[in-house]
Amino acid sequence: MAVSALSMDNEMLYIGSILLVLIGFVHSILGEKYILIRLFRRDNLPQLLGSDWFTKRVLRFAWHLTTIAWWGFAGILYVYAGSGATTETEVLFITGLVFLVSGLLSASFTKGKHLSWLVFWLIAGICFYVAASGQ
Repeated sequence: MAVSALSMDNEMLYIGSILLVLIGFVHSILGEKYILIRLFRRDNLPQLLGSDWFTKRVLRFAWHLTTIAWWGFAGILYVYAGSGATTETEVLFITGLVFLVSGLLSASFTKGKHLSWLVFWLIAGICFYVAASGQ
């Protein structure tokens, strides 16, 4: 009986993981189409660093950071469902990957002008270092 309960729990975690991946895609695609693009057509956005270009880029990468975070949680659920227990190293690696990608988004969307990429990459490096050192 305990084995089937564990199996059912694992299946539910896999479903949760899949749902997080799907909702991330939906959030990014529909958010671009129905929110961001329409918002960016407005002529009264705040002008940061002399124009609305930076404002639009920050809003876009911040919007998509949500998707990256959800995918990170999906990875943790997936790993946990597969082994029944997620190790600290796996969680640190997934967390490091989320912040590595977050830094890439920040750096590329704003051409490095939004300095969050430095902090994201520092966090990623810390996570990867601790994961590799075995804590």
